[in-house]
Amino acid sequence: MSRAHAKENPQRAVATVSRTFRGTKAAGLPHRPVNSFAFLLLSVVLLSGLQLALRAADLHIMGIAEYAVLIPVVASALLSVRQTLIVGLFNLAAAITIYGVLLQDMGRANQITVITALAVALGISLAVCRLRIAGERRFSRLMIARERLMLLSEASSRVGRTLDATRTAEELTEVAVIGFADHATVDLFESVLEGEEPVLEPGMGDVVLRRSAESGSSAALRGARPGEAVVYQEGAETTLGLDTGKPMLLEITGTAPSASGPADPGHSGTNAPHSALAVPLRARGVTLGTALFTRSPAREPFDTDDLLLAQEVVARAAVCVDNARQYTRERNISLALQRSLLPPMAPEHPALEAATRYLPAGPYSGVGGDWYDIIPLSGARVALVVGDVVGHGVNASATMGRLRAAVRTLADIDLPPDELLTHLDDVVTRTRDRIDMSEVRKGSRDPGPDAGETVATCLYMSYDPVSRRCSAARAGHPPPAVVRPGSNVEYLDIPAGPPLGVGGLPFETAELELPAGTRLALYTDGLIDVPGHDLDEGLEHLQKALSQPIPSLEDMCDHVLNTVVGDGSRDDVALVIARTRELDGTHTAAWNLTDDLADVARARDLVSSRLARWDLADMAFTTELVISELVTNAIRYGSGPVQLRLIREDTLICEVSDGSNTAPHLRRARMFDEGGRGLFIVAQLAEHWGTRQRSDGKTIWAELALPDVRPTRTEDRCAG
Repeated sequence: MSRAHAKENPQRAVATVSRTFRGTKAAGLPHRPVNSFAFLLLSVVLLSGLQLALRAADLHIMGIAEYAVLIPVVASALLSVRQTLIVGLFNLAAAITIYGVLLQDMGRANQITVITALAVALGISLAVCRLRIAGERRFSRLMIARERLMLLSEASSRVGRTLDATRTAEELTEVAVIGFADHATVDLFESVLEGEEPVLEPGMGDVVLRRSAESGSSAALRGARPGEAVVYQEGAETTLGLDTGKPMLLEITGTAPSASGPADPGHSGTNAPHSALAVPLRARGVTLGTALFTRSPAREPFDTDDLLLAQEVVARAAVCVDNARQYTRERNISLALQRSLLPPMAPEHPALEAATRYLPAGPYSGVGGDWYDIIPLSGARVALVVGDVVGHGVNASATMGRLRAAVRTLADIDLPPDELLTHLDDVVTRTRDRIDMSEVRKGSRDPGPDAGETVATCLYMSYDPVSRRCSAARAGHPPPAVVRPGSNVEYLDIPAGPPLGVGGLPFETAELELPAGTRLALYTDGLIDVPGHDLDEGLEHLQKALSQPIPSLEDMCDHVLNTVVGDGSRDDVALVIARTRELDGTHTAAWNLTDDLADVARARDLVSSRLARWDLADMAFTTELVISELVTNAIRYGSGPVQLRLIREDTLICEVSDGSNTAPHLRRARMFDEGGRGLFIVAQLAEHWGTRQRSDGKTIWAELALPDVRPTRTEDRCAG
């Protein structure tokens, strides 16, 4: 672009700022002192005048003539060939004038000797000057090649050290201003920073990029700062370079404008850039953005060699940026998979209030297999689960999803915590065996890093808000923290079973009573395994963080993560903080019954009276029918003692307990069968029904929907 063209089309110039160049320019000779040429010419005049003065004093002057021979020799060491020739000819002309015209009485032999010596000195000086200049040019080219090789080496070692597109762009600009440009910027498409492939079509109008990095002097122009949007206007040469993917060598005169708007008149003049390179960042056939390099008038403008060098450096950086983009895309997919397998939010439950957090590991550790869950159980109970699959990546996330689904299924049949972990351990073992067998059938000699290495930890707790009893078991997982009202933070003493998939010792259940308002904290080891500290120190930090009097559970989660984890963790973190509640006598009612079938009528009367007190008289008929069937089955097929319990919360829960461990089964009675229709009737009238085993028997329960209230339990179960 010519200077006149740049003045007429200022919007097509590249906006940037200048910095003093610390390298060597390939074209042109090194600058010589301008005063050397004038000084040597003046020396000729002074030496000639001195010779005339000595001759006037009748002194010998041949010694002075010898010094005149040194003048072209000195010129050959300092000046160019043209200037050396001028100085030598001027020196020779002065000698001819002095010895051939003014001093004719010297003798012909002396005159010829002096003039011949000066002529020979001129010839030798010209030859020496040419040799010197050729040597300097060769040395200059070698120095430039060395500087460029050093720049390429610096770019190879410093650019692309991380899988972060923004940081890679910053490294490119930092390398460029070391000795190549005065100012450098890198603008990337927003989609590149998000991990997606940009779409650039001809004729799409103005192109908006995001300034990702800037380095160099800030005294040239006021433009977009890192993080701000940069508009490349339609038709601008830099925009055309994005469309074609070809680098451009630009020359700027006057006040240089920005890529997105008019120039800043407060930064024009000698510091304004006058030469620029616009090099698109292209990798694997995709244009990711553009890099802009400029030089100030104090530096010689860019040339074609500089353009080739810039292309090489930018091409290497573009591959690193594309690698970072693809890594970001894969990480986003993994995170989306991980989060889709986790509960979207902590569900509301009458047994407790909870807040949850999931914090992925640092950007270079990969997505892990940490998970948490809050599972509604029968009898208004709730289960809290936290687990961790060893390893990172999509395989860990997929394994986590399978384990979470298995825990949901096992929890739905109301297994005790130790039995649930035993079945979950079998799931992990069978999954690992299937992977091993699959690799064997494929004939793979290398089964891969994930084969035979499926190991996970898990903590399972169930809480009953009626009895305030909590049962817990853990498989190689850190113990939960508990904060009772008015007490300090402590860790529950739950027997530590082996991790899932390892086998060995059986799992044990610990039971304890928790008063209402007790705060529980369940977490994965990524919370306490802080780099530079052992696990005991991590547990102490967590204990201090939980001891803070923060009433909001959401705020408490944020406080714990900010205090214990800090800026980042090398592993995923799953955190659940819950506050227990209690269902008192206003929500529950319980009666002991005999093993006499006559007590079935008494049970109906008790239920009807309690429903009237709860303003649920409209549910009396349905509830009495369900209670009659459940109590009759318990008395007829079970064993004493028999207990009837009602729980009113989101639904009306009817429970009948007896001392038998035999679980009833739903079956379809034939036309002329006298029995076998009890559970079928219960299943038709109830929203849910089921059986859970106890240490002293079993409990059959049924949930009935309250009038004009849709039970939330159905949604919670479907979400699992």
